[in-house]
Amino acid sequence: MSFHIPTKSNSRLKRLLERIYENEELIQLWKCANVNAVDRSGINDHGEVHIRIVANAALRILRLLVHGGVTPSVVKNYGLEMDDAEVIVVLAACLHDLGISVHRNDHEHNSLIFAYPKCRELLAGIYEEPNLTIVTSEIMHAVIAHNAKETCLTIEAGVLKVADALDMKEGRSRIPFESGKVNIHSISAKAVDEVDIEAGDDRPVKLVITLANSAGIFQVDELLRHKLQNSSIADYVEVTARIEGEMERRIIGTYKL
Repeated sequence: MSFHIPTKSNSRLKRLLERIYENEELIQLWKCANVNAVDRSGINDHGEVHIRIVANAALRILRLLVHGGVTPSVVKNYGLEMDDAEVIVVLAACLHDLGISVHRNDHEHNSLIFAYPKCRELLAGIYEEPNLTIVTSEIMHAVIAHNAKETCLTIEAGVLKVADALDMKEGRSRIPFESGKVNIHSISAKAVDEVDIEAGDDRPVKLVITLANSAGIFQVDELLRHKLQNSSIADYVEVTARIEGEMERRIIGTYKL
C-alpha cells in the first residue's frame, strides 16, 4: 500500500511513510473505520482513499503557506523545523479518523485513544526526547481540532481541518449523506467536479472548487467555509467556486474570510 506522497528532501517524512505503508494495524484500523462509516452507517467513505486525499492536501497547503511566509507553529513555539511540521500534518491526517472504528459519533475524541500510542510507535527512532513528545502532542492537537467546532491553536491543526473538508469531489462529501436518499446533501455531493489547491493571488493559498452545477455551492458554504472560518489559517486562504462545462464557464463565488 502506498500513498505516493511527495516527500521531496524530507528524510524524516520518508522514513515515517515507509513505516506507515508496512503497519498492518493502522491499515486495518482504516478498514474498520470504513466498515462503520459505509457498511454500517450508510454514509460516505472514511477509509484509505480519504486518508490519502487528506494527507496530500494537507502537505500541499502547508508548503504553500510556508512559501507565502507563514511560520508553522512547531517552528515558532518549539524551534523545530519545517520538515517536522510536514511530519505533523501527514501523520495527523493518517490518524484523524481512527476513532470511527469505534463509532462515528464523537470520533475525534475516540481517535485519540488509537492515535497517541500509534504516533509514538511510528515516530520512535525518527525522534528522540523531548522532540518525540513535542511532535506527538502537536499531532494530538491536530486530530482533536479537526472537528468543525473545535478551536485550532496551531497552523498545522488548521491545515488538517481544511484539508479534511477538501475531500468533496463527486460522491465524496465530508457532509454525511445516506446512499440512495435524494436531498440537498446527496445532490450537492455529486456536483463537485474538481478541487484544486493553488498559490493565491494575494494570499498564500487559493482553493478552486469546480462545480458541475450550482447545487455544489452547498458543499462550499456548509462544509468548507464553516471549517475554514474556525481554523487557524483563514487569513491565508481564498476560495473560488466556479461552474465550468461545455456551455458555460463562470465564477459563482469568491470569498476571503
